[in-house]
Amino acid sequence: MIRELVSKVATVITERRASNRKTFNVPLKVWIKPDANGLFLSPYRDLYLSGETSDLSDTGIAFLVSSIRIREEYLVTQDDRILIVEMDLSGKKVRMEVIGRRYERIEEIHSSTERYSIGAEIVHMDVEDRRSYEYFMRHGSKLVKALAATAEIEA
Repeated sequence: MIRELVSKVATVITERRASNRKTFNVPLKVWIKPDANGLFLSPYRDLYLSGETSDLSDTGIAFLVSSIRIREEYLVTQDDRILIVEMDLSGKKVRMEVIGRRYERIEEIHSSTERYSIGAEIVHMDVEDRRSYEYFMRHGSKLVKALAATAEIEA
């Protein structure tokens, strides 16, 4: 009986610690933030990867890209490299700073294409971007359906 009670309490604590994830496939761009020394500034300024999100939460995102690095620089490192992610959430551009925490190579049907899933922690967002992001997290399913319906009417 005590074990069951401890198990239930542990489950409740675990569920509350993790942010609620929502599955959305939203297009994004990701690039390396220039550091204070100007590293990555000139050769990497206009370089980015395009991809899409696989899930979103209040504290992090997971996204799919075709490469784990931009030129020779890895997106996920031990030194907490800051990445800039820009997403188009229902017609609004939302920009955030994230740190890649994990990555995994995704097996594709065709061996000629590689994709990587990157899990990243959100470390900074402007107030307006945070509002738009949180609004999308609450109402994203409805917004996506409305956009799809609009696209069908126009086609």
